[in-house]
Amino acid sequence: MQSNSTNRGRLLTEQANPLSQHLDRLSPLELVDLFNQEDQRPLAAIAAAREDLAAAITAVATCLRQGGRLFYVGAGTSGRLGVLDAAECPPTFCTSPELVQGIIAGGAGALVRSSEGLEDVFADGEAAIASRHINATDAVLGITAGGTTPYVHGAIAEAHRRGATTLFIACVPAAQVNIDVAIDIRLPVGPELLAGSTRLKAGTVTKMALNILSTGVMVQLGKVYGNRMVDMSVSNSKLEDRALRIICDLTELDREQAATLLEHSDHQVKLALMIHWSQLEPAAAKQVLSEQGGHLERALAAVRGN
Repeated sequence: MQSNSTNRGRLLTEQANPLSQHLDRLSPLELVDLFNQEDQRPLAAIAAAREDLAAAITAVATCLRQGGRLFYVGAGTSGRLGVLDAAECPPTFCTSPELVQGIIAGGAGALVRSSEGLEDVFADGEAAIASRHINATDAVLGITAGGTTPYVHGAIAEAHRRGATTLFIACVPAAQVNIDVAIDIRLPVGPELLAGSTRLKAGTVTKMALNILSTGVMVQLGKVYGNRMVDMSVSNSKLEDRALRIICDLTELDREQAATLLEHSDHQVKLALMIHWSQLEPAAAKQVLSEQGGHLERALAAVRGN
């Protein structure tokens, strides 16, 4: 039977790592040490991509300020990492689930069960974008370690046709896989210790990049004050404790006073701080925050006339 598969052996992510050619002979301690050595590479890759990551933060934040959304698109490990980052935005930054969304080939079932065969359909990627009515205010970030996933390329192509801001993350050089996007983030970390297993270094560097991107975007949107997550969702006892500690740390209030203030502020940390420092009533404090795009420091400056 003749195979229709493409030879991807040229791709950096598919090559064999000479350092691990005897991986099956290593002791557990030698294996751990080798992994630790190789896991320094994602740090270097992130540093090399610093300007592209910064540009991505700026571009995505601009889209979201204009009422747009951010979509991560991937398959397999890449898709799962995108869905994970999207799912963590609402509890961390109190965003709506629609603001940052993860799209994975095979849908929700692919999160817990391998559905890698579904990544090969270009048209399915196009359909995923079309079904979400993505438009020129949105940003679409394709994630594919080896850079060739047809599902992701289909999604990017459809997003481009619809005028969305397109971004791409891959762990191979652009010379190996070219794509037409606004921002092309390349994170080459070299061949995996287990050849072709991109859930390893490629997965690590992708998670690092998404951490930086989503956190950077939320900082730009005023979701952070100093280094505190003042827009977090106070939805359980751990987060309530964190909220109270933030208020106590940033003010002269004790825990009981902080709890009263938080209750008075509809369990919104940023609003609680705004009310406390501005001495405005909740409705007025909300209004000023809204006028300043949710930025607490700007809102306080506006009230003080700075």
